[in-house]
Amino acid sequence: MSSPSARVGSGSERRSLYDQITAKIIAELEAGRVPWAQPWGTSAGKARVAMPINVATGRRYSGVNVLILWGAVIENGFSSQGFLTFRQALGLGGAVRKGERGVNVVYADRFTPEYAERDAAGTGEKPRTIPFLKRFTVFNVEQCEGLPAEPMAGAAPVETDLIEPRVEALIRSTGIDFRVGGDRAFYAPAEDYVRVPPPQAYFEPINWHRTALHELGHATGHASRLKRDLSGIFGTKKYAFEELVAEMSAAFTCATLGVVPTVRHADYLGAWLEVLREDNRAIVRAASAASKAADYLLGFLSAEGVPAGMATDPTLPPVQELASKHRGLDGGARLAAF
Repeated sequence: MSSPSARVGSGSERRSLYDQITAKIIAELEAGRVPWAQPWGTSAGKARVAMPINVATGRRYSGVNVLILWGAVIENGFSSQGFLTFRQALGLGGAVRKGERGVNVVYADRFTPEYAERDAAGTGEKPRTIPFLKRFTVFNVEQCEGLPAEPMAGAAPVETDLIEPRVEALIRSTGIDFRVGGDRAFYAPAEDYVRVPPPQAYFEPINWHRTALHELGHATGHASRLKRDLSGIFGTKKYAFEELVAEMSAAFTCATLGVVPTVRHADYLGAWLEVLREDNRAIVRAASAASKAADYLLGFLSAEGVPAGMATDPTLPPVQELASKHRGLDGGARLAAF
C-alpha cells in the first residue's frame, strides 16, 4: 500500500508531479472528456453532484484536487464524494480494505528555512521562502470498512422552472451588476458588469445557471475583488487561461449548489490543450484560481447554506421577472438590486 503522504521538495520532483497531473488532464481532454463536467446521477456517474470532501475533517477539497477526485469517482464508479487518508480511516475506527488502491492529491505551500530567517534578521529584508508540494494518498469511503455513517451525502440535484432560487439569490447577494438580455453572454471588465441572455434562449434552460456562474466567475477577477489578469484578448493563451478558470469556477459553484448543467465551450478545447502542453503548471494554477473564484461567490452563502439574497426586499426585480420580459433576444435589463 502506498505511503499516506510524502513531501515533494526538489525542483525535479515538483516538475514530475506537475507533469503527471497535466498529462492526465490532457489525456481526458484529448479523449473528449472534460474533467470538470462529469455525468453525475447517471449510470456512468453514480454519485450525486457535490464537491469532494474529506470526511474526517469536513473540509472540501479545492483546486486541481477536485478534478483528480471527481475523475476517481467516475473511473471507479463510486457513489460517494467522501475521501480520507489511511490514518484518518484508522482514527475513525475503520480501515482501508486490503488491496485497495488510493488516489494521489496534492498540497502546495511555501516554507521559510531557518537560515533564511537568520539571514533576513541580519539584513532587515523579508526572508526567502521555498515552494513545496506534499503528496497525499486518499481513499474513497467505499474502499473502507468499519467507518461510522458517512456525514455527507452531497446536494440533491435541484428541481428548476427557469431559474433555480438559490442561484438567483446568490447572484443577487454578490452585489455584482448582472443584466439579463441580448443574444450573447459576456463579462465587461472595464464597466464591471455581466450580461446573460434570458433562460428561454437556451435549449436546456438548466444551462443558464452554468453560463451565469461562468460570467460571474470572470467578474471575480476584477481589481476590486480577486485581481486576476483579465487583459487577454480572444485567441490568445492568456484569454484561454482565464476561460479555463471561469469554466472550472462555474463547475465548482454548480456542484456546491447541486446544479447539474452540461459542459460548454467545447470550442475552447484546442486552446486549453495548447496552454496545458506548454506549461505543466497551468492546470494547477487555473484550478487554484477557479477555487478562489468559486469560494468568493459562495462566501455570500449564509451559515445555513442559503444566500443572503433570499431575504432581500421583495419590491426589487428578481432575475425570474426580468427574464420573463425577454422572450426575444434583443432586449437588455439591469438589475437595480445588483
